[in-house]
Amino acid sequence: MSHVRWGRWLIAVPMAVLALATVYPLVFTVNVAMKTRRDYVLDRFSLADALRWENIATAWNSVGMARYLVNSTVVVTVSVFLLLLFGSMAGFALSQLRFRGSSALFLCCLAALFVPFQVIMVPLARIMSDAGLVDTYPGLVLAYVAQFLPFTIFLMTSYYRTIPTEIVDAARIDGNDVYGVYRRIMVPLGTPALLSVGILDALFCWNDVLISLLLMPSADHRTLMVGVASLRGQYSDDIPTFASGVLIAAVPVLVVYLFLQRQIADGVAAGATKG
Repeated sequence: MSHVRWGRWLIAVPMAVLALATVYPLVFTVNVAMKTRRDYVLDRFSLADALRWENIATAWNSVGMARYLVNSTVVVTVSVFLLLLFGSMAGFALSQLRFRGSSALFLCCLAALFVPFQVIMVPLARIMSDAGLVDTYPGLVLAYVAQFLPFTIFLMTSYYRTIPTEIVDAARIDGNDVYGVYRRIMVPLGTPALLSVGILDALFCWNDVLISLLLMPSADHRTLMVGVASLRGQYSDDIPTFASGVLIAAVPVLVVYLFLQRQIADGVAAGATKG
């Protein structure tokens, strides 16, 4: 019995330390956002003596956070819709349909996961510029789809491989063509995976700074995370205001995670499922 208790402690203590290390940056950011500039300079680690919401109001109004929030919401929504549409179609084709080169195509999608964005950054900017898509919402959406589609295809393919092929065969016997099988069978059965992968893609797109900063140089078209980054230059000596901007950008992500953390975990687990 004592061995079991010690085993639990050996697991619980590292997990508690990991949890504290994860939560501390958020707590520190909230604490700094509630301080005055003078209080932060005197002691950055002390607790704020009052809740000062004026820092959040300053960060919200100074660089047009409301406009950036709308920009991010529109771009992320359209990007996630296209990622789920193309990713689920490709996952269905690679997992359930038998055609020449399907395995090689899946390996190419898998290999694309290991290519850092910095490697394709310059060619992507050149292509977008030649196509007239720089500083446009369609250009940023296409960049997000191109960047995160291999990840979406990988997870959806892994999930669809767990569905018995007999279900697909029975749907074809009932008179469904390929599109009918996808629409009537694979989409309903893949709803849990679509929800999980959609949440992960939304978090990736929302937290992106590099792609948005590269393709959206105009201040009017910036996303929320780029707007927060611009606060660092504008308020380089006013860390509480900058921390307030970080807090504004983190709140939507925290809300999504708190309410949908189980789906996020299921989405990560789906990629490790063998078909």
